[in-house]
Amino acid sequence: MKVHDLQPAAGSNKARRRVGRGIAGKGGKTAGRGTKGQKARGQVPASFEGGQMPLHMRVPKLKGFTNPFRVEYQGLNLDSLDASGLDDISPETLYGKGLVGKKALVKVLGRGEITRPVTVRAHAFSASAEAAITAAGGTVERLPLPWGERRPPAKGNQFTNR
Repeated sequence: MKVHDLQPAAGSNKARRRVGRGIAGKGGKTAGRGTKGQKARGQVPASFEGGQMPLHMRVPKLKGFTNPFRVEYQGLNLDSLDASGLDDISPETLYGKGLVGKKALVKVLGRGEITRPVTVRAHAFSASAEAAITAAGGTVERLPLPWGERRPPAKGNQFTNR
């Protein structure tokens, strides 16, 4: 077989229909465009909706989305814990001192130093904070999240992420 012997399979290359060339064959007169109207006469974009606000302009163009299941912690650094003067630290005692909100999930972060052994109960700890507390002779206790092992409840409404 040589290059000049190659041919496409029978029926795979079909010549396009030339319409609007007289009444002799298929596609004469109106050339498959029907009768009258804007589409029969001129070029109308495929996305044109007759003057109605087009879909690509109706759809909001927000970048990304807001995760309705995001867990927000209130961060608290080691220097704040050290300055509080408390030996037994929990979200309730921190709320009493005015360091966190009422129903806040507390996360202990590692900025600063802690100089004395303390017992810290919080919902989350950064690795550096946990290491610093245990190095100072303290103990770390991770509190369970209010919704348990399941995912957190969704925030917002049906329009939030649209």
